[in-house]
Amino acid sequence: QVQLAESGGGSVQAGGSLKLPCAASTRILGISEMAWYRQAPGKQRELVARIFEGLQTTYADSVQGRFTISEGAAKNAVDLEMDKLKPENTGVYFCYARGLGEPFWGQGTQVTVSA
Repeated sequence: QVQLAESGGGSVQAGGSLKLPCAASTRILGISEMAWYRQAPGKQRELVARIFEGLQTTYADSVQGRFTISEGAAKNAVDLEMDKLKPENTGVYFCYARGLGEPFWGQGTQVTVSA
């Protein structure tokens, strides 16, 4: 059973930075993408950033130029660097991976940005 382990969440003041690492517990067969999603209180989960086949990246418009997604040092791992954080970036961040058509989700890590 594949598990995605997230870390790096916490509280920070606006303008600060955080890094969110995520790593799979075992190799994901046919992995095609990894991504980070955010769920703010009372809102639906939304895509923050995605890396496809280790090369192509896409970002939500609201984080373009401030967040960077990249492959982690380990196999089937991904990092999200978040700079110039804003209060509206607050939420639970979930790591996501897709392999051979099957999706995997992490448990989530809380990020709180205060004004």
